[in-house]
Amino acid sequence: MLSWFRRDGTRKAIRADRRLLVARARRLLLSYLASDDLRKQEYYELIAGAAAACQLSDPHPTLESTEVSKIVAEAALRVVKGREQRAIADPDQLQSSITDAYATVAVAYRRAAAVYAQDEEMQQVGTAAVHMVTMANSYVAAQSTGLTAAAG
Repeated sequence: MLSWFRRDGTRKAIRADRRLLVARARRLLLSYLASDDLRKQEYYELIAGAAAACQLSDPHPTLESTEVSKIVAEAALRVVKGREQRAIADPDQLQSSITDAYATVAVAYRRAAAVYAQDEEMQQVGTAAVHMVTMANSYVAAQSTGLTAAAG
């Protein structure tokens, strides 16, 4: 019986993600694919910044990676909800892109937490988002390593 409630909670989360996150994540991912190399670097920085802002500052050592992923996804989701409230009053392309980046981070971390395990479409979107976040973090790490090496 308990597993039924857990699945119902997962279904509810997936429905909410479809409503709040998927369109934004897809828009960012498709825009990324259609962009040139310089613009792709801007996407990397935007997404890596959103991902970094949602990370736990001091994760408890007993937390499993799926629990951490769920916490990070919830943090990104809260940001999206808050930004959407403000966006109604002030529509702005840059602000919309930032919100899309947080939505992409939320979808990626929900996928990493196996929230989408029973939903093939959400798995596909989530996998694309995970790849995007991974590429963005790798790019930013390489840039900071390059700057450190150049300064040294």
